[in-house]
Amino acid sequence: MQEPEEKKIVLELVETEQAYVNRLHLLDQIFYTELMKEAKNGKTVPEEVVKMIFSNISSIYQFHANFFLPELQKRMGDWSCNPQIGDVIQKLAPFLKMYGEYVKNFDKAVELITVWSEKSPPFQELIADIQKRKVCANLTLQHHMLEPVQRIPRYELLLKDYIRKLPPESPDWGNAEKALEMIFMVAKHSNAAIAEMERLQNLWAVYERLGLEDDIVDPSNELIKEGPIQKISTRSNSTSEKYLFLFNNMLLYCVPKVIQVGAEFQVHLRMDVDGMKVRELNDTQFPHTFLVSGKQRTLELQAR
Repeated sequence: MQEPEEKKIVLELVETEQAYVNRLHLLDQIFYTELMKEAKNGKTVPEEVVKMIFSNISSIYQFHANFFLPELQKRMGDWSCNPQIGDVIQKLAPFLKMYGEYVKNFDKAVELITVWSEKSPPFQELIADIQKRKVCANLTLQHHMLEPVQRIPRYELLLKDYIRKLPPESPDWGNAEKALEMIFMVAKHSNAAIAEMERLQNLWAVYERLGLEDDIVDPSNELIKEGPIQKISTRSNSTSEKYLFLFNNMLLYCVPKVIQVGAEFQVHLRMDVDGMKVRELNDTQFPHTFLVSGKQRTLELQAR
């Protein structure tokens, strides 16, 4: 008798999980352990750097080796009397949120490997030595580290495939659908963690350009738009170059610094968005002009 299609997919899930646990073992028990040992001896890089490179790989390895893989194998063994997988995945899916931290840290980790390989020849040599071993299959540390980043999308694809192949009367329909939804939420959680990290990095870069003024640095702010603008002086009938940063809660009216040491701009005025009004002007001498009036003061500005 031929195996049913859905069972083949579960077999593929178990086989790829076994290969994945081997990969995690290599990352945690070989690369991380050996690099950490050398770091403790003060021979290669600071211990902190090794911890930052591998993030929470140990927790991920323990979870898959001690829980996820054994549960899948156990269910595979009972398949003839209990042909379903949705409940197993549902039970363990919440733990996959651990990946958020690893995925968020991935780019930084790869950068640290590059930087420290140049700084510390012994560090580079130890990595090269491990990479030569048979267990590495001629692949680099960075290549192996990419595997956890790709694992959750792989679960998603396998589960979608599994649901497509399930016969309509299968008792696993509801559970498998719910499991897929949970895996989807986990993937979303990882992506949200990356997006939030990028938002904070971009925000910090803007704060640095503004000279890190205490009352402006706030992680909850959101930058909406920035760009150059001309300030119109009614007294002298002339314009001067200024720069605006519009956040969700404030408008920063800045002057570009001539000597750019440290900050790029000096904040001349901070206007609250709350109660602010913007009005277009029909000025023949200065086209594209508008008034911005807030509690603090009114500015006459000209766009390009």
